[in-house]
Amino acid sequence: MFVLELTYTAPVTAVDKELEAHVAWLDQLYAQGVFIASGRKNPRDGGVILAVAEDRAAIEEIVASDPFVLQEVCEYRVTEFIATKTAPELAAYRQVLP
Repeated sequence: MFVLELTYTAPVTAVDKELEAHVAWLDQLYAQGVFIASGRKNPRDGGVILAVAEDRAAIEEIVASDPFVLQEVCEYRVTEFIATKTAPELAAYRQVLP
């Protein structure tokens, strides 16, 4: 599992110009089962996405396709973790330590 932390590198007005394309990108990845939660940070200087993927390389490729990245209005910090405990509703995402 991965925590994707977005940090805006441009004014929010520039981010907002790309928001529709970013949301469409999010929707595609939710439909594919890659993203399981996302939202803006408060204060609004970026966002957070919880994601699942085979490996970090797959996540890096996904991140690179974000319209926010393509338009250079944000940067990502990717943190991988092993989700050994979850809420019952997220049991399908539980992982076992190697």
